[in-house]
Amino acid sequence: MKERYYLVREDILPEAVIKTMHVKQLLAAGDVKTVHEAVEQVGLSRSAFYKYKDGIHLINQLERERIVTISIDLEHRSGMLSKVLSLVAGLGGNVLTMHQSIPLQGIANVVISVEISRLSEGLGDMLEGMKGVSGVKRVHMIGQG
Repeated sequence: MKERYYLVREDILPEAVIKTMHVKQLLAAGDVKTVHEAVEQVGLSRSAFYKYKDGIHLINQLERERIVTISIDLEHRSGMLSKVLSLVAGLGGNVLTMHQSIPLQGIANVVISVEISRLSEGLGDMLEGMKGVSGVKRVHMIGQG
């Protein structure tokens, strides 16, 4: 399923989502030292914070933050990682970091951080392209920033 993004007014968002953004702002500003301290201050559960934290961003942050971290499960076959990296490069992405696990039960997990400011297509298109590579079992964006 392709990820879709929406622009919505704050007043129609659920309270937990708004409080999650407040927690993120407290942490980023250094007003609190821990997630526990921040969620207590705004009256939000830690589980709600972790549920929503990667899904809400201020628009001006998204414009600046052009690095995504992606987790990919690959079949243990020669050239699999190369195919994915070629796709990223072909779309104008720049791989900044990469960590590959030892294959277990025929599947290796790779986590890559990609600078995406020069993508020729959208981020969603790149993720869908990765999913379309033969031997790619799972693609999941785990962070942006």
